[in-house]
Amino acid sequence: MAIRGVGAAIVPLLLVASLTACSSDEGSGSGDADLVVYTGRSEEQIGDLIDTFEAETGTTVDVRYGDTAELAVQLLEEGDASPADLFWAQDAGALSAVDEAGLLTDLAPGLLQRVPAEYRAQDGRWVGTSGRARVYAYNPDLVAEPDLPDSVFDLTEPEWADRVAIAPTNGSFQAFVTAMRQSEGDAVTEQWLADLKANGAQSYESNTLILDAVDAGDVDLGLINHYYWFQKADEVGDDAVTAQIGFFEPGDPGSLVNVSGVGILGSAENSSEANEFAEYLLSSPAQEYFVDVAKEYPLIKGVDPQPGLPPLKSLQGPDVELYELSDLAGTLELLTETGWI
Repeated sequence: MAIRGVGAAIVPLLLVASLTACSSDEGSGSGDADLVVYTGRSEEQIGDLIDTFEAETGTTVDVRYGDTAELAVQLLEEGDASPADLFWAQDAGALSAVDEAGLLTDLAPGLLQRVPAEYRAQDGRWVGTSGRARVYAYNPDLVAEPDLPDSVFDLTEPEWADRVAIAPTNGSFQAFVTAMRQSEGDAVTEQWLADLKANGAQSYESNTLILDAVDAGDVDLGLINHYYWFQKADEVGDDAVTAQIGFFEPGDPGSLVNVSGVGILGSAENSSEANEFAEYLLSSPAQEYFVDVAKEYPLIKGVDPQPGLPPLKSLQGPDVELYELSDLAGTLELLTETGWI
């Protein structure tokens, strides 16, 4: 692989849930368990990890799988009557929205301190469990290395007309746009979205479809999360993947690093088991699982990312705190006004 460059209201959340593509399977567990988890992670990605936790601890886990935004809405609707003990979200924005509604409780300081401050809540009520970096995938047969973009803003230039792919209904793309709004302002972000559309950028339903299209030469470049490349390479072999990935320059909105993370509900009936599960997710074996299976960045010291990836501490995204990504409603409004959704 070649890598270039390193450098809380319920109504808005209902809007988010209705317009965000579902990224994981619906489902629930037995209903009679020691721990109830709501998660936006897919069963395919984390099912084995939960099985291992159950086998090692003897704790049975009832898992409600679903889209992160929809589960956040459900938690807000259920309030203190929720059967959930722990919320394992796909992104920091949803965790922050649930936190802002006053539904999460303080996590143990020792647990929080395992993760760098930028990847946990300022109020200590949620903590990241794994990281994902925004990157671009490109086809080296169609894009010469000297022509690769330094900034996501380059993609509205004439030389990129009809050559770029995005996934506007995908949660990771929407989080990136939210970060751009926070760092650059709504006016700049709206103009970028409008210019991108006028420049002939193509819309895909998912990061996976974008990567497949880039790999096949159907589009020259697309915006995705880093781990999609590694998952594809793991499936078919590095040599069978034409597409490569690159990083925008440090500080660029396109360089956002987001996290999956967990928060424990203040109403949790099984708070001890919830804390045990959170501790497990930040253990070395679980962090190694995130690297080996999900191809995500580990967040604790002593566990290395995928070979070929730059260290997480070397990545510098926009000057945005992850809790600020909770304002997805404004992002959806801009995407609607610019004709992307």
